[in-house]
Amino acid sequence: GPTATRQMGDLGADVIKVESCQYPDWFRGTDPRGPYHPERTYEKVYWFQQMNRNKRGITLDLTNPRGLALLKRLIADADAVIDNYAADVMPRLGLDPDSMRKLNPRLIVVTMPAFGMTGRWSGVRAYGSTLEQASGLPSVTGREGDPPTMAHTALGDPYGGVSAAAALVIGFMHQKRTGKGQHIDLSATEALLPMVAASVIAQSITGSTGPRLGNRHPRFVPHGCFPCAGEDQWLTIAVRDDDEWQALCQVIHRPDLAADTKLATADGRRADEDRIEIAIRHWTMTVRPDLAMNALQDAGVPAGTARLPMDMAGDPHLMSTGHWQPVTRRFMGPHLLPSVAYREGSARAPYAITRLAPTLGQHNEEVLREVLGLGDSEVDELRNAEIIGNTATSKKAKDISKPTVNAK
Repeated sequence: GPTATRQMGDLGADVIKVESCQYPDWFRGTDPRGPYHPERTYEKVYWFQQMNRNKRGITLDLTNPRGLALLKRLIADADAVIDNYAADVMPRLGLDPDSMRKLNPRLIVVTMPAFGMTGRWSGVRAYGSTLEQASGLPSVTGREGDPPTMAHTALGDPYGGVSAAAALVIGFMHQKRTGKGQHIDLSATEALLPMVAASVIAQSITGSTGPRLGNRHPRFVPHGCFPCAGEDQWLTIAVRDDDEWQALCQVIHRPDLAADTKLATADGRRADEDRIEIAIRHWTMTVRPDLAMNALQDAGVPAGTARLPMDMAGDPHLMSTGHWQPVTRRFMGPHLLPSVAYREGSARAPYAITRLAPTLGQHNEEVLREVLGLGDSEVDELRNAEIIGNTATSKKAKDISKPTVNAK
């Protein structure tokens, strides 16, 4: 959900993010104890800044009939609604896809629960890590003999988000052509399945997915990540053919390996991969990764440094493309935000970040007045009734979830 709507915002859509003071976005933090309320740490979470740029943000208490009525008014004038909660959450609010489309026949409704809206697992709640395990991907990554190995970056979330954004674009094309909306049911787990498709095909044909390779490769030998001089410094190397193997041997000063006829082919090298990797490590551990990379690349061997996040902020290439945009946000201070990865036409500059991630309820008055036409007294009344607000409350989170609305 956040990834999909962020992409829409990056492309110029007016995205309105709906939260509540009683139950703010999970990305703002999950532990309401300690400094969460007095220090407003929910405004200082790094992931939230990245996921919610180019959006407006409002709060509505959807357990209050007046708050729910205001959301329905937003839906009635929206182009699309996206939610990525369990399949029963929005229907319990009276906001199932059919009900929302009765409010607005042009509306595109994108639902993206973990396993879709139908089927045996449709009611299962999940996070990105759950999606990753459900897809089977951790069982084919990592090293042989290890437990299922996750990426630990909630990999299921961005894959589902990118798929939902693409689905929404298709929905807009249908809407423009026919004047009608539609319900798009997306399974976030199924969005990850292309990552394991080759293993599924292998299993269906041979009865096995094959060995888990870690950093090794089924065709290229050697292929891996090797420690270099310095603390936590690493170099990746991929030898694709026999000529590159000979070049690698020269760079690491191992003519004996180059002359070994048993290692002249990929199959031969695979049979002795442990010994080859030991030889490579003996060389890389004496060289800085950037120098090792340059030496190998000059010899025609694919190689690259394994960078740390701290290296990326000052990377000369990314600086030259304007990828990092310096911003200053309330509660956060100055920091960098990444741009979208594409440039349009002959443009060399990235799309501008027009809005920083909203503070809680930052655009309440703006949206309620400009989009819904409420007067000052009505907005004040909503605030006094705690239907809207700008600070997280210490009330126990209610068992409902809030959708994201993409308004006109």
